[in-house]
Amino acid sequence: MKDFSELINKLLLTPSRNRKIQILSDYFSNTPDPERGYTLAILTNSLELRNIPISKIKEIIYENVDKDLFALSYDYVGDLAETISLIWPNNRKGDLPSISEIVNILRNIKKDQIRPTLENFLSIANDTERWALIKLISGGLRIGVSSRLTKTALANFSNKNLDDIERIWHGLEPPYENLFEWLSNKADIPEIDLTKTFHPMMLSNPIMNNDFSSLIPNDYVAEWKWDGIRVQIILNKNEVKIFSRTGDDISLSFPEIENNQEKMVILDGELLVGKNYIPMNFNSLQQRINRKKVSKKHLIDYPAFIKLYDILFLDNIDLRDVPWKLRRKKLEEWFLTNKNQYFDLSEVMKFKEWKDLENIKKFKIIDEEHEGLMIKRKKSPYISGRPKGHWFKWKKEPKTVDAILMYAVRGHGKRSSYYSDFTLGLWQGNEILPICKAYFGFSDLELKTLDKFVRNNTSKKYGPVREVEKTFVIEIAFDSVNYSKRHKSGVALRFPRIKRLREDKPVQEVLQLSQFKLDFGLDAK
Repeated sequence: MKDFSELINKLLLTPSRNRKIQILSDYFSNTPDPERGYTLAILTNSLELRNIPISKIKEIIYENVDKDLFALSYDYVGDLAETISLIWPNNRKGDLPSISEIVNILRNIKKDQIRPTLENFLSIANDTERWALIKLISGGLRIGVSSRLTKTALANFSNKNLDDIERIWHGLEPPYENLFEWLSNKADIPEIDLTKTFHPMMLSNPIMNNDFSSLIPNDYVAEWKWDGIRVQIILNKNEVKIFSRTGDDISLSFPEIENNQEKMVILDGELLVGKNYIPMNFNSLQQRINRKKVSKKHLIDYPAFIKLYDILFLDNIDLRDVPWKLRRKKLEEWFLTNKNQYFDLSEVMKFKEWKDLENIKKFKIIDEEHEGLMIKRKKSPYISGRPKGHWFKWKKEPKTVDAILMYAVRGHGKRSSYYSDFTLGLWQGNEILPICKAYFGFSDLELKTLDKFVRNNTSKKYGPVREVEKTFVIEIAFDSVNYSKRHKSGVALRFPRIKRLREDKPVQEVLQLSQFKLDFGLDAK
């Protein structure tokens, strides 16, 4: 545990990406199995561990520390793990178990053993180990290390190709001893079961105005960016597996999608709901997401289908290194040969000049169906991650509304000292009803302005929540708005974010909720 806690402490305190990669490389080089394997799983969020609820952790703390003292300390420090690491009053001689032993203990711990075990660990640990332990058991490291960066460190220490690591990653399990055998040149690359393994997706980069001058229109094609969820579909011997873009198996949520062929094929597409291949809005799709048991009513009201973008494997042949143009031909041939009512080809749009594509974006986008356009290089292979120059996304212009700041909560990690999560609302008569929460989109300077306002204008406190004087207007950008029964306001905004601070605007000029609904075609009741 000592080596693990020192590692994540170093990573937290190191802003440089390259330095983080080197720190991780050194750790993987010098740490034995299975310790490095479990650390790798923790850093990539690949470890299934029974997290102890924050409420249970606080309950244990309150039995050892005055509740008011802890509340004041937590408010000042801003981070739960750091507060506990500093305020814990008990000390006991001994050494904490290794990270693999702690993982094993947490996997098998019984409810009545949580309190004595955690109290014992906290008393043996030093400040850094306590902090790391709480981070581990509460399920949120927040140390500025992504899964991609961790895998980059694996490639760096082993001199292996990062794309080769990505291609086998989802077919491996902690503590990854077969992976480290290969990375250490002691064994061949691990074999994985293609028919059960998610293969990391190729992602796009936002296109900027100055990109168009360096890109040749004839080298690219365009497709709709459908407003659903990106999925990978594996069809094999009448079996179907559907993975989300993060690799989660969501097959049970969409049981109606069937396979009618024997040959193995792996496809890339957009999961949507609707009839006759006409998508309903994203809010309708949400009625189907994360349901392990799907009712007949949902199957009838929100039938699923998939717009196909790409093909990765066909009859066990890997097509990812084949140029997009040839993959598209293979996809079209497969689609015509294997008629399947649950699949539809996503339309490819050709154009001569960027102005032609701009007109398509401006006049042909259907708001409830499309997020924008995808621009794809004809010669691009299928590369996991977000390679530059191959695929671009050109999203439709966001919608905006001026709203009133109502509540604020402190952030986490680097933002733990700032109020950075905000609830905003619109007028309903003489009241203000919340319409969304927003926690990104602002600059560091704007964050300091918002934090200062919250601290100087708090009117009520509800635990960590601060209600503020309703005098601050903020312009919110969002992708779409739908009717919602779950919200008191009756609306749900998609991807709300802060566009700019409107300190110049009086709150009396902010829209009534009824007018907002009318402006966006929603029921004004």
